[in-house]
Amino acid sequence: MGNTPAGANHGFFRIGELRVISSGTPGPDDPTWNAEIKNWEHVSVSVLHRIPSWEEMCRVKELFWADDETVVQFHPRKSEYVNAHPHCLHLWKQVGVEVKLPPRETLA
Repeated sequence: MGNTPAGANHGFFRIGELRVISSGTPGPDDPTWNAEIKNWEHVSVSVLHRIPSWEEMCRVKELFWADDETVVQFHPRKSEYVNAHPHCLHLWKQVGVEVKLPPRETLA
């Protein structure tokens, strides 16, 4: 939508009733670049009057990342909460870093 180039995986997207904002990894020539964010991929997912469901978040993950990539939702310290939208969830992937998961038998 808007100025998002066709085929891009960054920008603003409407997927059904989902509103998705995706940010890719900016390069050093990008004015938003800084060392803290340069290796993170991120999407925020919101719905107007409710929190997105697990199934909806899985669909967004499938659209923006490959099946063999692990992405995460963080639950930071309460003192570090940022809540600009009450019905918004976020997915993150650190580029070049494989997230270590707990042992499989503990996930059931």
